Amino acid sequence: MNPRSLASLAVGDSGRISGFGLPAGLRQRLLEMGLTKGSLCTLVRFAPLGDPLEVEIRGYRLSLRKAEAEGVFIEAP
Repeated sequence: MNPRSLASLAVGDSGRISGFGLPAGLRQRLLEMGLTKGSLCTLVRFAPLGDPLEVEIRGYRLSLRKAEAEGVFIEAP
C-alpha cells in the first residue's frame, strides 16, 4: 500500500502520522510543533485558494503549507 499524505485527506478526515518524506530541517521543525509519529491529526479546513491547510493535532490547530503536508505520511486511525 502506498503511503497517503496529510494533504490528501478530505475536510473532517483523520489519520495517524506514520512517517515523513521531508528534508531534515523541515522534518525537525514539524516534530517540534507536535507532528510526531503516531499522533492523530484531523484536517479542519483548506484556505479559500487551497493553500495553506489547517489541521488539529494534540488539542490545537496548526496551519501548514500544502507542500509540507504532502511530505507527512499518514495511515488510518
